[in-house]
Amino acid sequence: MTKKIFIKKGDNVMVISGDSKGLQGRVLLINPSRKTAIVEGINMVSKHTKPNADNPKGGIIKKEAPINITNLMVIDTKGNPTRIKMVKDKKTNKSVRVSKKSGEVIK
Repeated sequence: MTKKIFIKKGDNVMVISGDSKGLQGRVLLINPSRKTAIVEGINMVSKHTKPNADNPKGGIIKKEAPINITNLMVIDTKGNPTRIKMVKDKKTNKSVRVSKKSGEVIK
């Protein structure tokens, strides 16, 4: 059985383990099949590139590498890292993401 991914593109997240532990950033991309995410400014790697049209000189480029979703925690509106639960909204009858710590809806 696979776990559902509650992290979405655009969420502010905190890294809870690994080399980038404690850093915060915004999710740029989610890969559900590999259960990884690319977070802005987190898990930076150096990539050696040949000269091309985009980069005429070539050289070493710093870019974000994927990080496992289990190492990330969503930050709620109060700025605290929190777990997420899904709750049915009574007005619209749709599922919404809710912070387990503060009980607030996460947009």
